[in-house]
Amino acid sequence: MGEWMILTLCTIVMVVLMKMPPANGFYLPGVAPRDFQRGETLEVKVNKLTSTKTQLPYDYYFLSYCKPPKIRNSAENLGEVLRGDRIENSVYTFNMREQQSCKVACRAKLDHASAKNFKVKIDDDYRVNMILDNLPVAVLWPSRDEKPAVYERGFRVGFKDELFGMKDQRYFIYNHLNFKVKYHKDPDTDSALVVGFEVIPLSISHKYSIWNDNNTRLKTCKPGTNTVQQPGIVPQEIESGTEIVFTYDVSFESSDIKWASRWDTYLLMSDNQIHWFSIINSLIIVLFLSGMVAMIMMKTLYRDIANYNQLDQDEVHEETGWKLVHADVFRLPNNYSLLCVYVGTGVQVFGMTFVTIAFALLGFLSPSNRGGLMTVMVFLWVFMGLLAGYSSGHLHKMLKGTDWKKTSLKTAFMFPSVLFTTFFILNALIWGEKSSGAVPFGTMLVIVLLWFGISVPLVFLGSYLGFKTPVKENPVKTNKIPRPIPLQPWYINPLFAMLFGGILPFAAVFIELFFILTSVWLNQFYYIFGFLFIVFVILLITCAEISIVLCYFQLCNEDYRWWWRSYLTSGASALYLFLYCIFYFCVKLEITKLVSAILYFGYMFIISYAFFILTGTIGFCACFWFVQKIYSSVKID
Repeated sequence: MGEWMILTLCTIVMVVLMKMPPANGFYLPGVAPRDFQRGETLEVKVNKLTSTKTQLPYDYYFLSYCKPPKIRNSAENLGEVLRGDRIENSVYTFNMREQQSCKVACRAKLDHASAKNFKVKIDDDYRVNMILDNLPVAVLWPSRDEKPAVYERGFRVGFKDELFGMKDQRYFIYNHLNFKVKYHKDPDTDSALVVGFEVIPLSISHKYSIWNDNNTRLKTCKPGTNTVQQPGIVPQEIESGTEIVFTYDVSFESSDIKWASRWDTYLLMSDNQIHWFSIINSLIIVLFLSGMVAMIMMKTLYRDIANYNQLDQDEVHEETGWKLVHADVFRLPNNYSLLCVYVGTGVQVFGMTFVTIAFALLGFLSPSNRGGLMTVMVFLWVFMGLLAGYSSGHLHKMLKGTDWKKTSLKTAFMFPSVLFTTFFILNALIWGEKSSGAVPFGTMLVIVLLWFGISVPLVFLGSYLGFKTPVKENPVKTNKIPRPIPLQPWYINPLFAMLFGGILPFAAVFIELFFILTSVWLNQFYYIFGFLFIVFVILLITCAEISIVLCYFQLCNEDYRWWWRSYLTSGASALYLFLYCIFYFCVKLEITKLVSAILYFGYMFIISYAFFILTGTIGFCACFWFVQKIYSSVKID
């Protein structure tokens, strides 16, 4: 009953936390609001060009947009570089709360290569990303049924359409940007805070009589009024030799939105009911498995243990078979050193994942801190090497191993080598496409230095400490001659156990997985970390319980080879994860380029492999505790 009470209390606490209203006064530590006086300069920065069709980001100035006299890169953290962000200055400058209209940014004459680049980016549905006071520019789309409006990050490079009845589609560029800056005025001073940054892109073939670099008067828009797409205005076509005039309007609008809540519209998600369905679905699975575990622990095991402690050995033999393998249940598994490596790596993945989600839940990894999530994950992985080494070294000693240095070496290099090799190959493909998403050589060198300079020494230190820590003796002794294993029923077959054991942990998380993949591959924000934390806890419980249930059935059938089986049972959920990624690719994504498909499956392979190590380790640790517990509760003659 104690386990049921704990599970119920945890469920109630998590639901109460989810029902609590968000604290509007809390914001990312270290990011302070900036007050702007009337007339103060607002600098617009540009970020990468992105596309959900190719997944290959490009630098803003890869296209022939207006360039400032000197391009300056903003300070970037490691996560921004790994994400492919390239934040640079631009020619767009505003004055706080001062309207501007029909302002000329520059003019550019397209050569054949420039025109082709624009057309290719329009075909691939690329979007332009800009930033003002750390807020991304967005296109506002009104919603129906009295729902709040939805922000769409960035604006399209252009569009394709038929012109004047022509059958062939022509390419047009959005060369006029109608900006709207929302501000929240301080009631005591004349200063204001930027709380919104919207844009309406237009395509206008501008006309003028005389070009003046300082003050060109255009015939297609009037100073003093915001430019709109009026009937009779011809859109700006993209052709080689065409001259394009880039212009913009700026309007300011007072808003009641508080500075601490200015990201709410960007983070608005209309699928809360689906999230709650996901939680309920996962809880049902957990309660079902908890019932099975409770039945095994409270009825079957307690009855078995009582009988074992009272009856003769012959009578026990007729009762069940799990005690009969007591002299073999702690027999060393095949490749036990590799098992230690996988368990140590799993502890490292668990530590990184848990702390990252906890930080995000507390608000430390706000989307306003671009690259913060990736940076934290990299550094947590490096420093969690201490836990990886300790876990692998301590388990190695428990299994009577002596060569802890070799195990440490495998722990330090096996999974990171797979990760780095895959990442290096994918990065080479991105570099071949001339994408800004390619990680520079200097950043790759930094990653290698973090790996060899910090992670590897910490793994060896942790392994040394783990190997030196005294271990608890096994509750039963192991015979020298292994007991023969009888013919097993079909449901104990390792393949069936893996397929059945893996589907339940996946079923507990697959709905939330949809939202995570959407945020990663469809350029959307993910900020429902409360739901994610609950689902992560449910995943851990599910992996532990299904592994214990199947391990018990295996021992009852006198099969004592539970070590690797317990790892693979819950770890098989990674197979379903990868199969779901294939389904998501076919149904939700519009990727057509081979390189983009390779990138998708390469990164999803890394995620699935890490998921296998995480879930497998949870299952193994749960079974190890379970086996120690039941065999220490019976009297062995």
